[in-house]
Amino acid sequence: MTAIPAARPSGAHRGRRQPGRLPEHAPSWERPALAAVLALATVLYSWGIGHAALHPFYGAAIRSMAGSWRAFFFGGLDASGSISIDKLPGAFWPDAVSVWLFGPHTWAAALPQVVEGVCAVWLLHRIVRAWAGPFAALIAALTLTVTPVTVALNRATIPDTVLTLLLVAAAGALQKAVRTERLLPLITCGVWVGLAFQAKMLQAWLVLPVFAAVYQLAAPGTPLKRAVRVLLAGAVALAVSCSWILIAWATPAASRPYLDGTSDNNPFALVFGYNGLSRFSSDSTAFGAVAGTAASRTTGNTGWDMLINHTVGPQVAWFLPLAVLAAILGIVWRAGQPRTDRLRTGFVMWGGWLAVHTLVFSVSNGNHAYYTAVIAPALAALAGGGLALFRSEYEATYEPKPAANDEPELEAEHRAGGRRHLALPAAIVLTAVWALVLDWPTRFVSWLLPVVVMLTLCGVVGLCSRGPRTSPRMIHAALAAGIAATLVVPAGWAVSGLDPLYAGAATSPMAGPVGKSYYEHPRHAPRRRGLGRPNARDTALLDYLTTHRHGEKYLLATQAAYTAEPLLRAKSEPILVMGGFTGSTPFPTAQQLGSLVTTHQLRFALLTTQRPTTPATTWVKSHCTRIRPTAFGRRTDGSFTLYDCNPQR
Repeated sequence: MTAIPAARPSGAHRGRRQPGRLPEHAPSWERPALAAVLALATVLYSWGIGHAALHPFYGAAIRSMAGSWRAFFFGGLDASGSISIDKLPGAFWPDAVSVWLFGPHTWAAALPQVVEGVCAVWLLHRIVRAWAGPFAALIAALTLTVTPVTVALNRATIPDTVLTLLLVAAAGALQKAVRTERLLPLITCGVWVGLAFQAKMLQAWLVLPVFAAVYQLAAPGTPLKRAVRVLLAGAVALAVSCSWILIAWATPAASRPYLDGTSDNNPFALVFGYNGLSRFSSDSTAFGAVAGTAASRTTGNTGWDMLINHTVGPQVAWFLPLAVLAAILGIVWRAGQPRTDRLRTGFVMWGGWLAVHTLVFSVSNGNHAYYTAVIAPALAALAGGGLALFRSEYEATYEPKPAANDEPELEAEHRAGGRRHLALPAAIVLTAVWALVLDWPTRFVSWLLPVVVMLTLCGVVGLCSRGPRTSPRMIHAALAAGIAATLVVPAGWAVSGLDPLYAGAATSPMAGPVGKSYYEHPRHAPRRRGLGRPNARDTALLDYLTTHRHGEKYLLATQAAYTAEPLLRAKSEPILVMGGFTGSTPFPTAQQLGSLVTTHQLRFALLTTQRPTTPATTWVKSHCTRIRPTAFGRRTDGSFTLYDCNPQR
């Protein structure tokens, strides 16, 4: 029912089911069950998509990228592409294409995330099935579908969704390369990792040491041949990863946007400084990064207990104990198998994926909870593969005992299997109890406690009371009850993400009461306006600016992206975003700003008291005239001030 084990002597095939044997034909329940899981994923990820939580910064960039090739390729924040976003643009290309095709609608920007999420579930099912069989594949797909952070993230516009999909595809290619000894799948694995780099940069490389070790340890062929192939695939991954960086580096600065988050407009500083070293050291300006722009530093989700703290734990860690147990036993129990044993290889790959990400997250300066969505496929695969392995050992225990004249190794194996059959009910109890532990601080779905207890008891009692005459149907019912017990609580948290109140802020999607508390925190004031939905104040401001615009290139200049975001989401216009994401990026200089005003390319500037003062904002205050809010028909709270830098026009 799981994966094909190593070949055994012919005498060992009598009267004993081999743990991990794949069926020759797909069981009758497989396709309907997979269809049901994919339908569930589609509903969870797309329900109310017209009111999806668009990230204000990325949502503004998506609308701009949909209207300009320059902004599209370089990730320009505004339609003119004066300054870029603080990430590589690859993750937002599908979103921009969707908005270009269907128009500036919130659902159009969020649709690619839904597709990516459902594809990840389907692809994980295929990969786990080839590794551990249809039962494991179904559990893995269902587990990934109802992981709360997955549901919350697939309803937003954040790069981690496509990152996860591409890395799952890379894992599938690696698995095929190990199984077939063909070079093309290994090269394909490198391509997928390189594309994942375009989505989330260095985070995509975390799987590389794991993938290299798995291929070197488990692939057929001589050690030298395996090493050469690993180096070749690594070179492909590096080339694809750095392709955009090299193009941006070779493009003259005047022909592309200024790269946000950098002090020197260098793409290597954007990737390896701002989004790299500055997140793991005390030097926030490492490798040319702009100080203070690493937003994740403020989250506090770091340290060895990061995955199980009160914020991150309920988002992703529901199957963590089961995954760890499965990885350990899957490797230990297969210790005597040949080096190329497929089942053990899968546990090494997914267990390594989990371990490396846990280590890196633990030593970083801080992580948003949604960063951990990338480990959800590993947890799901280990949960599915582990339960399938435990089930196989459980079923083998109740098969006829070998005759006395059978091979001694087979009799010893049968006795060992008798001790292992307790792993299945133990895993169910462990996972159900752990779910209650994670939920206990908030008691968010405490009303499900009786359901969990009842299902766990039915499953464990049914499995433990099995005898030679027990009906297979009863055992299947007990197993189904036990698995349901492990899924009920995380599913309750996942479904809560459909309510905007329990989906976290648009800048940090999280499910359940953790998301609600984050959403309500003053520092994370909710801004859930989608594309083309300006509020009354922004509408009045846009009307005033449009009316008084006389051929200037830019509609206005704003202090930081915070000020420009609602205007860019409402209308695709060239807006000069001074200082980039936080307002600290040194673009434009005061001299550049003055030149734009002198040459009549810019007239208005909008400043805020919520972002740092820069030479450019100082120039605006000293050279431009303040406009009363009543001039454009609205009163303000004093946090925004509009200036006219050429009042004679």
